[in-house]
Amino acid sequence: MKLKHTKCYIPNYPRPQLVRADWVDLNGEWKFDFGEDVEEANALQGNMSRKILVPFTYETVKSGVGQTERHELVWYSRKIKGKKGKHAILYFEGADYDVEVYIDGKSVGTHRGAYTRFSFDVTDFLSEQESTLVVKCKDESHPMQALGKQRWMQESFSCWYVQTTGIYKSVWMEYVEDTYLTALKITPETKDYSVRFDVCVNRPAADVEVRFFVSFDGEPVQTASVWASEKENTLSVRLDSQRLRHQVVLWSHWDPNLYDVEIAVYKNGKLTDRVGSYFGLRDYRAKEGKLLFNDVPFYAKLLLDQGYWKDSGLTPPSEEALARDIELSKQMGFNGVRKHQKTEDERFFYYADVMGFTVWCEMPSNHWFSDQATKEISREWLDIVTQYYNHPSITTWVVFNESWGVRNLRRNPAQANLATGLYYLTKSIDTMRPVVSNDGWTQAKSDILTLHHYEQDAEKLLEFYNTLQKRTEGAVQNPQMLPYAEGYAYEGQPIVFSEFGGAAHVSDCKGALDWGYGGVSTTEEFLSRYASLIEAIHRMDINGYCYTQLTDVEQEVNGLLNACHEPKFPVEEIEKRNRY
Repeated sequence: MKLKHTKCYIPNYPRPQLVRADWVDLNGEWKFDFGEDVEEANALQGNMSRKILVPFTYETVKSGVGQTERHELVWYSRKIKGKKGKHAILYFEGADYDVEVYIDGKSVGTHRGAYTRFSFDVTDFLSEQESTLVVKCKDESHPMQALGKQRWMQESFSCWYVQTTGIYKSVWMEYVEDTYLTALKITPETKDYSVRFDVCVNRPAADVEVRFFVSFDGEPVQTASVWASEKENTLSVRLDSQRLRHQVVLWSHWDPNLYDVEIAVYKNGKLTDRVGSYFGLRDYRAKEGKLLFNDVPFYAKLLLDQGYWKDSGLTPPSEEALARDIELSKQMGFNGVRKHQKTEDERFFYYADVMGFTVWCEMPSNHWFSDQATKEISREWLDIVTQYYNHPSITTWVVFNESWGVRNLRRNPAQANLATGLYYLTKSIDTMRPVVSNDGWTQAKSDILTLHHYEQDAEKLLEFYNTLQKRTEGAVQNPQMLPYAEGYAYEGQPIVFSEFGGAAHVSDCKGALDWGYGGVSTTEEFLSRYASLIEAIHRMDINGYCYTQLTDVEQEVNGLLNACHEPKFPVEEIEKRNRY
């Protein structure tokens, strides 16, 4: 598969939306130990008895440890060094859950959470000689935490899988000058073919200038600049340049055009930072009962994608594996995924941007409602929205799933207020994407009405939802599965059937715990059932669907691909049925 990469692309670079050339990949072999096996004083000196392959967690085969028993405290260590005349910024793409970082025994800083990038300026702790980097991770896996699909019991059960402890995404470091870019928010506007840049630098001043060089397919489009005298600085740039030989181009899943942008920071006329980025000019909205992509009605054909790999858990085995998942999904006739209960490696969103693939981005759920959980979820969710905002492939934000963490949302005002509050807080950062407050049922304020139902008989499924009244007021007898919480009602939103299907081939059910939502005995039986369910969804005259699911995950064996991400059924036969 030959891809047209962005101008700034660097293989394996963890942050594809803000790329610097001067960086060091810290993935690889580290020293490692469980908390009960090492004294803290020894761990802080880097004296550990095991080795581990970062960024894979100790629970995975890829890590080289491969133990699934729960250990609440783990230690890591490796050597790093600074660079003369440069600031050194240490990045963690993701570590679960409470993290403290030390260099040569001194605490650098702490972070709480699992699903967003965090960093520390470690310049003052380093020299050009090697120093000992130590990372302590504590993860109690309490259901008040945002666990997603991680189990909190000792064993996996139902649709909850082996826990993820410690570092599970890339660790890296980059070197910068005294004045450098710290944040970049890119907002496209199709109404006037413009793009707005919101930028922050670490040391704003009247003599700090940020210059932008926008190009498309190697041709210059526009050059502009802004003085970075404030903490946040905004610049709007028109893209309908006279110098461009062709017209403004839009991004879509069928034509993923991307503009390149180089950003240079100058201090008193001297270049101090240069980064590469990109953006797609596109508009996606929920309006008058429809999903519109660049003002054209859009029918979502999505896959539920939990982002697990057999030997590496939540960590993709390689960058190529991420691209391969998208390629197979497109070959099967899907135009997007709902990334379920996981914030994916950011390189996945990059490949979705480049290859033309839509993504619903979802907050991994907690499972216990409390004031503390409310504060932590709110903080981490807003960090997620901010981190992934620039990716044109992300079309929808999902706050909660099936009332997990807000089990009494239907009748509990505090829980409904949390869902609605996060809806509006998301909108305060991002006005260009729809937001779903509680995917599946019992929604509070939402831009899309989403439905979940795993009935395997297509005619029965259609009977449940064959009128607008049934879809919007509820046809299922379980009161916890009514479409809306008390005080909320349908207001003409587009409707998406965002979970259904999930049939498992009986030959895949090799263990006592293996399951699917319905069993089939042959490939022909599966394809027949799949076609009938898709036809039923289309007869509902709604705006799309999300089939469960892309891959098998541990004991849940209802994927179109197996746990090794290989097709279980002929790809072309799935694609035929998605053409309906």
